[in-house]
Amino acid sequence: SKKKGLSFEEKRARMMEIFFETKDVFQLKDIEKIAPKEKGITSMSVKEILQSLVDDGMVDTDRIGTSNYFWAFPSKALHARKRKLEELESQFAESSQKKEALQKSIEKSKIGREDTAERAALIEELAALRQKKEQLKAEIDKYRECDPDVVEEMRQTNKVAKEAANRWTDNIFSIKSWAKRKFGFEESRIDKGFGIPEDLDYID
Repeated sequence: SKKKGLSFEEKRARMMEIFFETKDVFQLKDIEKIAPKEKGITSMSVKEILQSLVDDGMVDTDRIGTSNYFWAFPSKALHARKRKLEELESQFAESSQKKEALQKSIEKSKIGREDTAERAALIEELAALRQKKEQLKAEIDKYRECDPDVVEEMRQTNKVAKEAANRWTDNIFSIKSWAKRKFGFEESRIDKGFGIPEDLDYID
């Protein structure tokens, strides 16, 4: 079967072994020779792996003259892990406090909401009262036409509509008179041509 290649994290771990086992300082070209031969890390990926370790503060680097040097000592890695552990423990403690506070808040909100026979009866009564409210609202809407304010509003609306209808009737009569004088048309002919009812009249 085909040999499985190393994962990114496995390559990182093996490269750290180079520094920890030798406790030496290297140039990039040195690591590019050692990593493939001793740790099975492909030379093409050495630079990327090394840079990721530098970015994470696991490997130190410095430029001396025209060359870059890299090193990492176990003592620094131990301190870094210790700091990380302390940070995680602090986050865990904070999360635990938040969880405890939320749990207390939940328990507090449950007070007075226990599933007792009295609460069930109150909920049932509330539902009945809401239903009664809807029935009364529907009853009020049914008799809304008898409301004095509604009646007055309807009266005013009817008055405006009546005045508008009579105004248009007046306009029609005026146009009919003008057409009879101007063209000598008979009234019945005008009514028929324009679809005007013969019994058109003002609304009393």
